[in-house]
Amino acid sequence: MASEPQGGLTAYITHHLTHHTLVLGDGSSPFMRIHLDTLVVAALLGALFCLWFWVMARRATAGVPSKGQALVELIVEFVDTQVKDTFHGDRRTVTPLALSIFMWVAFMNAMDLLPLDAPGFLVKHVAGEEAAHHTFFRWVPTADLNTTLAIAVAVLILVFAHGIKAKGAGGFGKELLTAPFHAHGIVARILLAPANLGLNLIEYFSKPVSLSMRLFGNMYGGELVFMLIAGLFASWLSFVPGVIFNTAWAIFHILIILLQAFIFMMLTVVYIAIAHEHH
Repeated sequence: MASEPQGGLTAYITHHLTHHTLVLGDGSSPFMRIHLDTLVVAALLGALFCLWFWVMARRATAGVPSKGQALVELIVEFVDTQVKDTFHGDRRTVTPLALSIFMWVAFMNAMDLLPLDAPGFLVKHVAGEEAAHHTFFRWVPTADLNTTLAIAVAVLILVFAHGIKAKGAGGFGKELLTAPFHAHGIVARILLAPANLGLNLIEYFSKPVSLSMRLFGNMYGGELVFMLIAGLFASWLSFVPGVIFNTAWAIFHILIILLQAFIFMMLTVVYIAIAHEHH
């Protein structure tokens, strides 16, 4: 526990739940706080995913594939199959989107398997223990609500774009006012328009909330469990149980990492498929 501050397990958890934050504006009333650790790690993992798939695509051969090429082809085929079963329109933009979401979210989730104290350990051995005590770095971007909410809002914008593309701006706007409560008379349509609009807005804007909160809650909870288990390493009596619990939770957490990435991807595809349907 190289970066553990004084104060026991509570202080240790508080330290590891604090972001490396860039404050813009006046210190007493800043207008923006940027979590630099989340931003940097998410960007690097996104670039790593793109670089990996680009290199594999450049090296792809028509003959017997290498293990790396076979793995990438397996992932792409798996994602394309899921999209094909859910979305029955043109998949040329939907499959790349689903693949990007699945891999990027999986990469960010997987950061939870790395040792919590690795950043503090490095800072301590480079700049000293005092610097480590005042250095904060969280490297699980999906355990930050800003990340999950930003991706979910981007998905919502794409859902709107697909809906407008499939139905036209007029058809999309008309559907907001005439569904799910349909009416045949002009007066009835006018009377039901506010209720239809309200329900549709609630439906649309609940999507990013559910997407972001589900992913954030699972990853934040998993990160917190790792921190609680880390408290067992403070004593030699609890060290062996700590190793056992940490290993068991890490193995189980691998399932959560992949499952949450898959759920986020599938819900995105489902929302886009629904946007193409006419009500």
